[in-house]
Amino acid sequence: MFEVIGLIHELEAIGQNPKNAILDSMKKTGKKAVGCFPIYAPEEIVYAAGMLPVGMWGGQTNGTLSDRYLQGFCCSIMKANTEQALLGQYDFLSAVIVTAYCDTLKCVIENWKAAFPQMNLIPVVYPQNRKIQAGKDYMREEFERVRKELERITGENITPAALEESIEIYDEYRYAMQEFVELTQAHPILLNAKSRHLIIKAAYFMDKKVYTKKIKKLINAIKKLPEEETGKKKIILTGLIAEPDGLLDIITENHMFVVADDLAQETRQFRTIAPKQGDALQRMVERIAMQDGCAFLYDKDKTRGALIKDMVKKYNADGIIICQLKFCDPEEFDYPILKKELESEGIPSLYIEIEQRIDSLEQLRTRIQSFGEMLS
Repeated sequence: MFEVIGLIHELEAIGQNPKNAILDSMKKTGKKAVGCFPIYAPEEIVYAAGMLPVGMWGGQTNGTLSDRYLQGFCCSIMKANTEQALLGQYDFLSAVIVTAYCDTLKCVIENWKAAFPQMNLIPVVYPQNRKIQAGKDYMREEFERVRKELERITGENITPAALEESIEIYDEYRYAMQEFVELTQAHPILLNAKSRHLIIKAAYFMDKKVYTKKIKKLINAIKKLPEEETGKKKIILTGLIAEPDGLLDIITENHMFVVADDLAQETRQFRTIAPKQGDALQRMVERIAMQDGCAFLYDKDKTRGALIKDMVKKYNADGIIICQLKFCDPEEFDYPILKKELESEGIPSLYIEIEQRIDSLEQLRTRIQSFGEMLS
């Protein structure tokens, strides 16, 4: 048990202190770091270049420097990333990859070019029709461009062998994470909402090979523990992100636990594994083409509702909490469709609007408390 607690506390600390963890990883590995905006940045290419991919998921910042570049109705992740960059908190990065999924991200690309002319900024535009051959060909060309940009920055070629090794490391990581999130069902106290979140989040700030070894060690240690009996209600989270951490504490306080999630920051990152056919870049293309049920990727059949309903049945969940990041248009557009589908199946759901820079959690506390009482 001491080994389990020690590993959990270690990964939680990394999830709560990203910059310290990144600088420590850079020192231990001798690698340079590349920032990766949400979501689905081609991290495998960064890793193959001998660099550390670093997740850029915002944070709780209260400054106003970003107001010079982004309007008040832009999402808090983009504002936080820009604020932190203007404060020099990303000066240690050798490059930043920005994925252009929404209007705000497109604005960020142009604004960052103006604000940080010295920065190696690498935009990536994913095709809308990513499942057709033309879309796949275009996506591969984008990945090739990222590869060339990173080669220019490092002065070294990214070999096919390095790419193959990288994608295998990422596949191993994704398989391990799929196994880890399944453990939540049997250990709702040990892996409460915040612990589960921070353990998953820690992967964004570590060398993936090192992280995977630690998470596998944690998985094997947890498997030796007896299952926990609890009367807590099973909740599934969906949305872009479920932060600040205080939100997750409120869920735990109200006798609920996260049995599974459909969060862009969490399970969506590893629920799809690249097929084994083709070279490394083609496998990356196919993995994105296979990814469904995400508001940021074109989905003419709107499969997200069906995916969540299947999750409810699989995990015997009691309800859904829809974590709507304020001013996130792709997620907002999905909500009416998702709400209708959940209601048609009689699945209880709670819609909450969140911001990373939220000043008070009391309104959320009241609503989550009421939802928990309704489920009971």
